[in-house]
Amino acid sequence: MICSLQTLKADIGEGVLTVLQNPPYPPIESIFTALLNELAALPTPFLLIFDDYHAAKSKPVEDAVRFLLDHLPVQMHLVMTTREDPGIPLARMRAQDQLTELRAADLKFTLSESEDFLNRIRGLNLSKDQIISLESRTEGWAAGMHLAAISIQGAQDADGRIPSLAGHHPFVLDYLVEEVLQRQPDAVQTFLLRTSILDRLCGSLCDAVVLDPAICGKTTLLDLERNNLFIVPLDNERRWFRYHHLFVELLRKRLRESFNDSHIEELHRRASEWYEHNGFEIEAFSHAVECQDIDRSARLLEGNGMPLHLRGAAGISLSWLESLPAKELDARPALWVMYGSVLLLAGRLTGVEQKLRAAEIALAGAEQDINVRNLIGLIAATRATLASLVLTGHSEGAERTLQTFEVDMLSTVQSDKTDELVGRIAPVNHGWRGGNHDVETVIVQSRRAQAYLRPDNIPVRTAAAWMLGVALQRLGAYADAREAYHEVITNSLSMRHELMAVMALIGLGQIEEAEERISSAAECYQEALRLGDDLPHPALHEAKLGLERVHHNGIKSSSLIEPLSQREMEVLELIAKGLSNKEIGEKLFLALDTVKGYNRRIYEKLQVHRRTEAIARAAALNLLPNTPKSH
Repeated sequence: MICSLQTLKADIGEGVLTVLQNPPYPPIESIFTALLNELAALPTPFLLIFDDYHAAKSKPVEDAVRFLLDHLPVQMHLVMTTREDPGIPLARMRAQDQLTELRAADLKFTLSESEDFLNRIRGLNLSKDQIISLESRTEGWAAGMHLAAISIQGAQDADGRIPSLAGHHPFVLDYLVEEVLQRQPDAVQTFLLRTSILDRLCGSLCDAVVLDPAICGKTTLLDLERNNLFIVPLDNERRWFRYHHLFVELLRKRLRESFNDSHIEELHRRASEWYEHNGFEIEAFSHAVECQDIDRSARLLEGNGMPLHLRGAAGISLSWLESLPAKELDARPALWVMYGSVLLLAGRLTGVEQKLRAAEIALAGAEQDINVRNLIGLIAATRATLASLVLTGHSEGAERTLQTFEVDMLSTVQSDKTDELVGRIAPVNHGWRGGNHDVETVIVQSRRAQAYLRPDNIPVRTAAAWMLGVALQRLGAYADAREAYHEVITNSLSMRHELMAVMALIGLGQIEEAEERISSAAECYQEALRLGDDLPHPALHEAKLGLERVHHNGIKSSSLIEPLSQREMEVLELIAKGLSNKEIGEKLFLALDTVKGYNRRIYEKLQVHRRTEAIARAAALNLLPNTPKSH
């Protein structure tokens, strides 16, 4: 350190060096005090840089650096580069604004920096897509980008080289093994290898997989992060982490080299058990597949009545089912049924019936207990869905009908996943094509499903009732259709699933319209709008159209109990334009509470309860500008 400082002034620290060459040494505080007095006399600011400070793991060094920091001259700044947090009072220095930190997130290359480095500095002339791929694979890691450039330099096929940049690539492998892995204690290396089977990590999960009481998973993960060992936090609480993509690929390669298959399968089994115990069924299934435990995988896939492929695991479910020999599927007929359902969800309709028939063959002669009967009901429900898809007449419509059916079955257990699909599907009450034979198939199979499904299998029973109602409505069997729709509404409300109830109410409204019970039709449409007020679903548009239709035909009186005032008309017009209460207040220079008061009076005069109903009612009464006059 003194030799470095002498580049500023040749005689700095001469006396201190003389003392250090003649032990015993005086206290470190005395040495630093003498040195700091000399540094304080320097006229210009300067930096002292401690590079690779993580290599100086020593309490005397830490004590010396703490003393130095507490007495730094104003013109002196200390810079540290280190792989891990140093043993200095970082929290205190942050609070006193005496610390500037550049961590991994600050140092990683951005996309534009990656492009500048690879093309301008390294002269690789890569395309935008190639740069994006490299940046993604290296996660902006500067050394990884440099290794990638070395690998690609002079190569004729950059596209072929980029995917090969993984943890087993020789450049990456050599760097990570030498710089990272081999520098860790044996216990940490073992921890890294065994936990590399996990896509994300938390303390108790690592404990369950590693099974080493001498290593605490939570503490080890925090130490790895503090030491910047290619680990990425996934939440602000530092509970969940993952390894850097290239690092985990290296670890998995070393795991396969270091342990036999049975040992690795045991690691996956432990992970599967932890995930299941903690409510992560999809992850539990994934690791059960990896450890080739067919019975466990089958049980997890069935999902206690709600199969995992209906909860977002369709891809991995299909891959696993396709890998199984027929004899394993025959031994577990439920897997044949799920196989058909997964194909249905994937849009591969031609193979569905074959799987359902295989399930029926496997079930032949089995005692019809409640579980076997439920499988028969699931087969029928799947066939009803398949027939309804055929009735749409084209693949896009089939996909939408299928999504409606699947989303409505799974929504009670995974409502947070439905919005994306729900926003893209439409009611199919008017969208079916095909002959009556196909409609009859839907009716027969839906009724069969209801007859065989377990009473507690409410989601599938409700979906079957909805398809039955749509088919009966199509044939004009309105009394039976009403009964089916009412069952849908009752079940849906008990499950707190408004979407299915809304769609059934629209079907009831259409039936009431067809039989010229106009007032009842209006009530159905209004109830659908009330229930579905916040749902981003095209069905609401159908309800609004139905309500406008019945109002236009003179169902309700065209006069109001009390006319709207001029100001109420202004508020109503802004409501119709989609402005929020706050925006209306700003537009009309009204307080928010005043706007809400106008809303209440408008609703009372229009005899409605919500904005959507007010707009439809006002349009029917020709109160809004640019609306057609009634004849």
